[in-house]
Amino acid sequence: MIRVPHYVASIQPYVPGKPVEELERELGIKDSVKLASNENPLGPSPKAVAALSGNTLGTLNRYPDGGNYYLRQALAKKLDVSEDSLIFGNGSNELLDIAVRTFMEPGEDAVMAWPSFVVYPMAVQAVGCNGIKVPLTEDFRHDLGAMADAITDKTRMVFIANPNNPTGTINTKAEFDSFMSRVPKDIIVVVDEAYFEYATDESYADSMGHLRQGRNLLILRTFSKAYGLAGLRIGYGITLTSIASEMNKIREPFNTSSPAQVAALAALEDDEHIENSVRVNAAGKEYLYAELAKLEGMGIKYVPTHANFIFMLPGVDAGALNGALLKRGVIIRPMGEKAVRVTIGLEQENKAFIKALKEAMDEVR
Repeated sequence: MIRVPHYVASIQPYVPGKPVEELERELGIKDSVKLASNENPLGPSPKAVAALSGNTLGTLNRYPDGGNYYLRQALAKKLDVSEDSLIFGNGSNELLDIAVRTFMEPGEDAVMAWPSFVVYPMAVQAVGCNGIKVPLTEDFRHDLGAMADAITDKTRMVFIANPNNPTGTINTKAEFDSFMSRVPKDIIVVVDEAYFEYATDESYADSMGHLRQGRNLLILRTFSKAYGLAGLRIGYGITLTSIASEMNKIREPFNTSSPAQVAALAALEDDEHIENSVRVNAAGKEYLYAELAKLEGMGIKYVPTHANFIFMLPGVDAGALNGALLKRGVIIRPMGEKAVRVTIGLEQENKAFIKALKEAMDEVR
């Protein structure tokens, strides 16, 4: 038997979904609708696709730019931050791991809301630390007051997903400001803003304002969601130069590929694509709200969202509902036994989901 640290052996690994093509083969279906992974249904930025069609593929024998030189310059200008305050990763997911490995020692604590992004407790547990889970409020938002209460002398990091995955809820500027006033200065607050572009509410928390004041924040954003580059895996962190410097000691060389850097640089300037993505998402959200309201008699409830997905409480077993939807060619994400998460798709995809949902609910009720 090989020896595995107990804190690693007890991790429940992330279970990825099967490729759509394989799922269709197994179930004997075709033209399925994938609404499980919060991907942009419009696809990647057209400017990113055009950039990849240039000379990039002909230079794949060369290592990528390990410093993300051109993307770093463009992003620093767009955000009005120092180039040294940016760090890039193989998706923002990798930056979570790097931050934990850089700043936490075995036995220390990280405070997080729950349910939230499943990677937070996994990353913390993988280095022998403790994830302190604070339940969401009754309206499925981070209870920032309770999270502040949970901070002790053992706490080194706090994770906040805003908007939260899987519930799509946000915390306001007033709530976040109050929370930050209670956080000790030596604790790093990781604010995961993967769905930042979709959060258009005027009350949305201003994490950048606290960072500009010199607070120990690591703000994570990604090109995977609104920019539509999930398949290329590239994200970034905005932080203090001192924090970025330490994280770069752990970051692997060449951790973002050449195609990813080229596509991200082009997508960064594609404001039209972002505007279209947000507009299509808003229209899809309102359609789904209206249709789900008609199904309240079936026991279905949903949480209003600020992201590109909707958290639903169907009132039936989530696994059974998922199976019934799969048979009808609709792929969603079960979240435990009582909830599901559904990506907001294109008009025809949303309509296909609602049709399949009505049939599936009749089957499993």
